[in-house]
Amino acid sequence: MRVVGLRERLTDLWAENTRRMYAGGRPNARAKRLNALWARLARRGVRVGGVSTLVVVGRSSGTPIDVPIIPVRVDGRVYVGSMLGPTANWVRNIQAAGGHAMLHDGRHHDRVILVETPVEGRARLIQAFLDAAPGARPHVPVDRSQPLDQIQRYADQIPVFEVTYPDR
Repeated sequence: MRVVGLRERLTDLWAENTRRMYAGGRPNARAKRLNALWARLARRGVRVGGVSTLVVVGRSSGTPIDVPIIPVRVDGRVYVGSMLGPTANWVRNIQAAGGHAMLHDGRHHDRVILVETPVEGRARLIQAFLDAAPGARPHVPVDRSQPLDQIQRYADQIPVFEVTYPDR
């Protein structure tokens, strides 16, 4: 029998707490407060853990909504992934907005268009997303260390968007 070390136990507790904050695929009150804090900080140019702010218009409310995201660079292109899958509100809002949003990345504020990547090409992008976003790992049904063919099996459950910059 193996005795679980302190580090493993703390990691397990953190993952369990993180999953609880998004039970049912939606953020609870604590997660909403934390998301608002991260988005506010990133919007003001304070980057903590690579977090940026995506601002998308709500499909029902019509009001701008700040979403903390972690963009990743792969082969010179920028991508964002959804830890909560295709039914996450920000994903549905982006789709309803035709991909149009604003990205506040440090001191840069850019108009962007998010283009959903085909499922067939997502495995490497999902792996890069999970490497960069430790908070997403407890919500995704695949481990970042798995071979790409195994990650690909879950690619339809993890939307990934390429961030394009029409004004650049």
